[in-house]
Parts: sequence; C-alpha cells; structure tokens
Amino acid sequence: MEFAELIKTPRVDGVVLHRPFLPTVEGTLCLTGHHLILSSRQDNTEELWLLHSNIDSIEKRFVGSLGSIIVKCKDLRVIQLDIPGMEECLNISSSIEALSTLDSVSLMYPFFYRPMFEVIEDGWNSFLPQDFYWWFYEWRLSEVNTDFSVCLSYPPLVAVPKDVDDDTLRKVSTFRHGGRFPVLSYYHKKNGMVMMRAGQPLTGTNGRRCKEDEKLINATLRPGKRGYIIDTRTVNVAQQAKARGGGFELEANYPQWRRIHKALERSNVLQDSLIKLVEACNDQNHSMDRWLSKLEASSWQSNVKEILTTACLAAQCIDREGASVLVHGTEGTDSTLQVTSLAQIILDPTCRTIRGFQGLVEREWLQAGHPFQQRCSQSAFSNTKPRVEAPVFLLFLDCVWQILRQFPCSFEFCESFLVLLFEHAYASQFGTFLGNSAADRSKLSLPEKTVSLWSWVNRPQELERLSNPLYEANSLVIWPSVAPQSLLLWEGVFLRWNRSSKCLDEAYEEMVHIIEYNKELQNKVNSLRRQLAELETEDPLLQES
Repeated sequence: MEFAELIKTPRVDGVVLHRPFLPTVEGTLCLTGHHLILSSRQDNTEELWLLHSNIDSIEKRFVGSLGSIIVKCKDLRVIQLDIPGMEECLNISSSIEALSTLDSVSLMYPFFYRPMFEVIEDGWNSFLPQDFYWWFYEWRLSEVNTDFSVCLSYPPLVAVPKDVDDDTLRKVSTFRHGGRFPVLSYYHKKNGMVMMRAGQPLTGTNGRRCKEDEKLINATLRPGKRGYIIDTRTVNVAQQAKARGGGFELEANYPQWRRIHKALERSNVLQDSLIKLVEACNDQNHSMDRWLSKLEASSWQSNVKEILTTACLAAQCIDREGASVLVHGTEGTDSTLQVTSLAQIILDPTCRTIRGFQGLVEREWLQAGHPFQQRCSQSAFSNTKPRVEAPVFLLFLDCVWQILRQFPCSFEFCESFLVLLFEHAYASQFGTFLGNSAADRSKLSLPEKTVSLWSWVNRPQELERLSNPLYEANSLVIWPSVAPQSLLLWEGVFLRWNRSSKCLDEAYEEMVHIIEYNKELQNKVNSLRRQLAELETEDPLLQES
C-alpha cells in the first residue's frame, strides 16, 4: 500500500492552529505518510509535528465554508485546526482518520525513522538477561522457551531455580494460564528472598493438581520458611475463574504458602477510569466541588492506592517477613507486572536510577509480555468501545511518580523521564514499545529494522535533561504512604495541556540554579579545606595555632 493513496489533499494554506494557553498560529498544513505538519507563515521556527499514530480521535465542525478539525491525541493534548474550504477540511479529516488507524505494524513510523543523532549505544543490547541474572547462584537461565513454543508471552531466556529442569518447566506451563509458569522477578540481596510471577493455575472446578508446579515454587523456599502467594483478584473473582478453567492454588496442595487476595481492577475497568478522569480534567466549566466529585467518580486515585498498597505488601513480605513471594492475577501480564515492578522500586535502589529503571521496564514489562500494542492502541478519547485497550503502564508510571514525589532525593531521574515513557508507549519513532511480546518483536525483526528508545535516552545530553538535581543515592528501602492525603493527581500528565506551565518552568529553573550554586559553593569550601589541610602538614606553626 502507498501512503499517497490515503492522502487526498496533501497541503492546505491559511490553516489556523489553536492550542490552550498558546497564541494561535497561521500557516501551511501538510500531510505525510506519518506526520501532520503545520509551518507558520509569520515565523518559520514555529512548527507542529504530530505523529498520526498519536491521534486518538478527531471531530469535524463547519461554519459556512470554514471547517474545523478537533484533534484529540493519545498524550491527552487537544488542538483545533481551522481549515478554509469544506472540501479541503473533509479530505484532510478522512486522510487523518485513515493514516492514524493503520492495521499493519510494519507500516508504522519506527520502520521508516532514521535517527539524526549519533547512536552511541545500541539500546536493543543494553539490558540482556544474561547480563542481569548471571550472579544469582541458586538460579539459572533456562532456554526452554527459545523458540517461544512453551509460552508465547515469555522471552527466550527465563530465570528459574537451578534444580528444576526444562522438562518440569514444560509440564508446569500446561498448568498455568498462557503457559506462564513461575519465573524469577526479583532477588533481594539483603536476605536472599525472591519474588516470582506467573499466570493463574488452571485448577478448574475439579481442583486439578500439578506436582511439578508445587515442586517449582517450593524450590524457592528456605528450610522451615513459608511463602506468600499474592493474587491480584478478589476471592470471588478467583472463584469464578474456576468455572472457566482457571483458579488458584489450593491450600491442601501448597501447605507452605499463604494466599492473600487483593482487589486490583481488570484492564477494561481501568480504561473506563481513565476516560472519566480525562473528561473531568478537560471540563473547565464545573465548580471545584463538582470537579472533585467527578475526579473521585473516576476511581483513578483509588486504583493508584490499591496498586501501591499491594506492592508495599509484596515488599513487606520479602524485606520484613523474610519470605519469598509469588504474584499472579489471571493472565499475569497486567496487574501482576504493576505489583512486581513497584515492589522493586521500593526495595531496590538500583531501580531508582535512570539506567536501573530502564532495565526494570525492559525486564518486567517488555520482556515479561505486557501487550503494549493492544493496551496502548487507544487512549482516553477513542470513539470506539474499548476492547483490549487499558492504561496499565500509565497507571504504573503514576504510582512511580507518587513515590518520587514522596522521596524526591532518592530517584536519579525526574518527572520528565516518566512523562517521556508515557508518550513513547502510545506513539513513538522508536521500536521499543511495538508488539505485544518478545515473540512479536522477534518476528518483526525490530532490533534490525528500528531504533531503540534507550539509544536516545542514554545520550549524555538527554541523560542530563532527565536527571534529578536533588538526587542523593539512598541504599535504604523506601516505604511510600498510601494515605489519601499523600496521593495527588499527576498534574504533569493529566493537566499538562490544560494550564500554563510558564510559572512552573520558571520555578523549576530557579530551583536547579539554586542547587547548582550551592553545589559550586560546597565544592569551593571543600577545596579551601583541602588547601588548609595541606598547609597545616607543611607548616608546624599553623598546626600549633
């Protein structure tokens, strides 16, 4: 298919762009295979480049011969284009609709993008499992899933107990949803406890049993120790799953494990929550009481609280109880990953560094089989009824932001890094978030045909932009508060386009200036102290004084 076939009118002059809190811009609108571009007539430096894949929905309005297109984006911004001529407006809108809903992944921009920057580090090879798991002595990297035949959503290499062979893993995979047998998620260096993740057991109504599954997870327990199974579903939901062939671990078969149920919402409920939240944030006409009521009705903050509470529970079991943990829901690709990755943020200071957080996203989301292509295909403005779309990853990033806000000196990265990941998960020139699994990315040959987001992030100038000036390495476990007054609306995402950021940007720049000045002053003081110490060793009279 040629993109030109979908572009009925490639260029229109005299188009006016409207954006909240910014002056209107008049210029020339151009459509390419992947971008909507508006260049200003008055100022050549004023340009809008918008990926078609970032467009969630559009609305058309007409007043006489003047047409307007309201473009609603996946990054939650809303812009208006006033286009002279009804025919031009109709052609532009139909072209945008066609180009923003391409079915073929191979037609997306990452396959056509050529970087204008020097690729210092190939991000596709930056976080390989053999580089991360090599020192876990009681564990091994199994190649049982090299051809993705055992589990379609797992990567080729998975970490499992050393004394569990591949034949056992194959048997366990038939007992777990989607073939997702228990694998290592995190090893706590402090006490040797571990966190695993899996899909639900397929016990069914007959209480099916799998002794190989019992052997696998029991192999992670120390002598005389108990473990915890954190099921991200309520007891009722888990019971209902038995009728569909799913279920949960029966206490009679897993006597060394205590099962705890938590009520984390499923993906379709989360999508509805996001839609209600964004609708509330975009409504400028309500009173404060009415706005707060709509915010509460969206249940977004409640979802944040429940996920953080469950992650804290997992971290507490590992660090304070000295117990190993297995986390699963139904599929093990959504709420499970939220819990395991957030627990690592709490427990492991490495995950609070820029590079460590990239590795966490790579291990616990991309390689762990979160279906980004499905979940991020639509955002909050889609006109179609949600099917598989859900803001699971965005909700995780929101939770990380809550912890970052409570511990502003314990993270090497700033809020901008989290916003950047949100944006690129939904629309990007990089291939990192394409596909639903490692199998998909292998089939699409993404490492050979696209550029990794990590190649961009790990350039010195970008690392500097994403760094937190307040950062001081903190090796301690950090325990976030989940009290309602401690959890705030993430304005940097949900109100970013609905308010002027000028004052906030100026305040941030002033803060950075003050911090840099204080550091420079401290360096001078330290230098003077060293000089004085050197003089004291050379001059006995100074020592006496």
